[in-house]
Amino acid sequence: MKLGFIGTGNMAGAIMGGIMKKGIITPQEIIGADVSASGRDKVRETYGIFVTEDNVEVVRRADIVFLSVKPQFYQAVIEQIKGVVKESQLIVTIAPGKTLDWLKEQFGRELKIVRTMPNTPAMVGEGMTAVCPNENVTGEELSRVLDVLNAIGKTEVVAEHFMDAVVSVSGSSPAYVFLMIEAMADAAVAEGMPRAQAYTFAAQAVYGSAKMVLETGKHPGELKDMVCSPAGTTIEAVRVLEEKGFRSAMIEAMKACAKVSKSL
Repeated sequence: MKLGFIGTGNMAGAIMGGIMKKGIITPQEIIGADVSASGRDKVRETYGIFVTEDNVEVVRRADIVFLSVKPQFYQAVIEQIKGVVKESQLIVTIAPGKTLDWLKEQFGRELKIVRTMPNTPAMVGEGMTAVCPNENVTGEELSRVLDVLNAIGKTEVVAEHFMDAVVSVSGSSPAYVFLMIEAMADAAVAEGMPRAQAYTFAAQAVYGSAKMVLETGKHPGELKDMVCSPAGTTIEAVRVLEEKGFRSAMIEAMKACAKVSKSL
C-alpha cells in the first residue's frame, strides 16, 4: 500500500508520524507534494519520505491519495489531478464543507472517495476522526482507510449529514478546550500559582476528565454530580458558570462553527 499526500502540513504530518510509529507503513511507501519548499523539506527531514512539488506525480505513484490542502485550494488541486486519478484509487479528503456530491462534480466521474474530518490532537496520537465513504468504496477499502486513521487516535464512521456537527464538536473544539485551559491557568495564577505549574494542573484535569467520560461510560452530568458535594466549592463554581452562560456560550459557539462549515 502506497500513500500519497497532496499538502504536507500539520495534519498530513500527524498521519505520517502515526502510521510509521505503529509500523503500518514505511517511509519508502509515502510520497508527499507541497507548493512550499520549506514544507517539503520539513516532512522529508522529519519522516524520511519522498517529496515533490508535482501533485500529479503523487497521484500516479499512490494507492490512497490524501487531499490535505486547505478547502479553498480543493477546486484547483482537483482540476490538476482529475485526469490521472484511476478508478481503483482511494481519494481521502480532509476538508470541511466539501461534500461527496461536490467532490464527484469536481472530478466529473465516479470515483472511490472517503470524506474525513480529523482534529489536531492527532499530532499526539489522540485525534478524533469522522469518516464517511461514498457508495463506490468497498468494506475492505474502508477498513484500509480506518487502519491508517486509527494510528492517530479514534475513528467513527458517520452519515454525511453529521459532518458539519463533527466540525464543531471535534474538528474545531480543541481551540475551545485550549481557551478553557488558558483561562483556568490564568485563574490559578491569580491565586498565586506559578504559570507553568498552573498549565500542568489545568491540562491534566481536562485530560483526566475526558478519560473518565470515555472509560467509565457514565453520563457527563453524572460525573459532574460526583464532584459537586452539597454546599461545597465545586457546586458554587458550577453555579457561577451557569450564571455567566457557560453552557449556552458553548452551544452558540458550536452552532456558529457548524454554520460556517456548511458555507465552505
